[in-house]
Amino acid sequence: MQVYKALFKVIQKNRTLLMIYLVVFMVLALLLSGSYNPPQDTDFTKVKVNIAFINDDGDSQLVAGLKTYLAENANLVDIPDETQKLQDALFFRQVEYIVRVPDGFTQAMLNGEAVQLEKTTVPDSTSNIYMDLLINKYLNTVNAYTTNMPGLSQDDLTKYLAKDLAQQTEVTMISNGTHSVYAEKSGYYFNYLSYSLFAILILGVCSVMLVFNDTDLKRRNLCAPIRSANMNFQMILGNLSFAILTWLVLISASFIMYGSFMFTTTGLLLLLNSFVFTLAALSISYLIGNLVKSRGAMSAVANVFALGSSFIGGVFVPQALLGDNVLTIASFTPTYWYVKANNEIAAATSFNATNLQSIFTSMVLVLAFGVAVLGVTLVLIKQRRVEA
Repeated sequence: MQVYKALFKVIQKNRTLLMIYLVVFMVLALLLSGSYNPPQDTDFTKVKVNIAFINDDGDSQLVAGLKTYLAENANLVDIPDETQKLQDALFFRQVEYIVRVPDGFTQAMLNGEAVQLEKTTVPDSTSNIYMDLLINKYLNTVNAYTTNMPGLSQDDLTKYLAKDLAQQTEVTMISNGTHSVYAEKSGYYFNYLSYSLFAILILGVCSVMLVFNDTDLKRRNLCAPIRSANMNFQMILGNLSFAILTWLVLISASFIMYGSFMFTTTGLLLLLNSFVFTLAALSISYLIGNLVKSRGAMSAVANVFALGSSFIGGVFVPQALLGDNVLTIASFTPTYWYVKANNEIAAATSFNATNLQSIFTSMVLVLAFGVAVLGVTLVLIKQRRVEA
C-alpha cells in the first residue's frame, strides 16, 4: 500500500491549510449554536383591539347591548367627543377604531330599516376588518329578529341577542408531531458543514494530485513494479478514506452539541444527506485535482467552488431569500440540492411518503452529480494516458 501511505503523507504536509477551514467551521458552528433563538409559538391567540365608542342616539337597551358586546371583544377607551382629540388618539394608536352610533339608530333598527354606523379607522388594518365583522354580526342578528319577530320589545330583543352572541365554537389545534428545538439548529449546522467540507476536500485532493501528476514522478511510477490498476485503486481508496475521515471529523461536533438528537430520524437523515454530499464533493474535487496545475490555482479554485456554491446554494443566505434566477443557476450544483434536503429534514415534524420522497430525490440528484463528474474525470484520465 505504498501509494496509499504516500497519499496521506502529502495530506499531512498540507495539514495547516486544511486546519484553517476546519477551525472556521467549528467557530461558525459554536457561534450559531450559542446565538440561535427558537421560534416563538405561532398558535392563534385572541387579541383585543382598542376602540372608542361614541353614542349620539341616547340611552337605549339596544345601544347598551352593542356596547357590552364590543366591550367583551375589544378594549373600550374613553376619549372626549372632540374631533382633534379623536384624530390624535387614532394617529398615536391609542385607539385603532372609532365607532359612532348615529341619532335614530335604535328606532331604525326596531323598524327593520337599513342603518349605517359611522366609523373612523386606521387604513388597511386587520383591526378594521375584525371590528367590522363583530359589528356586522351584531346588526345582522338584530335584523333577523326584527324581521321575523315584529313588535319584539327591546328588553326581550337584548336578551335574545346576549344569548345568541354568547355562543362560541371550541377550536382544537391538532399537530402531526412535535418539533425539537435541535431541529433548526442542526439544520443550520449541516448547511454550514458543506462549505468547509467542500473546501477541505478540494484542497486535500488537489494537493495529492499535484504531486502524483508531476511529469517526472509519473514517469518514475510507470517504471515501478506496481501495476497501474493497483496504483489507481490505492489512489481512489486513499481519497475515499480522506473524504470519510474529513466527514467524521466535521460531524463529530454535532454529537457533542446535540447529543441523542442525532440518533433520531431527523438526525440520521441529516447525517445520511451529508455523507451523500461528501461523495459528490469528493468526485468534484478529484476532477479539479486532475485539472489544476499549480498550488496557487488550487487555492483559488477551492475558494471559488466552495464559497460560490455556498452563496448561491443557500448556505449563507436562505434559499427563500434568493431570487428565481439565482436558484435556477444554483440547481446545477450539488450544494443547492444538499441544502434543500437539509431544510426539508429540519422543518419536518414527522416523516411520511410525501416528504421522504422529496428528501431522497434531492439526495439522489446530489449522488447523480457525483457519478456524472466521476465519469467525466475517468474519461479525462484515460484520454491523457492515451495522449501520453
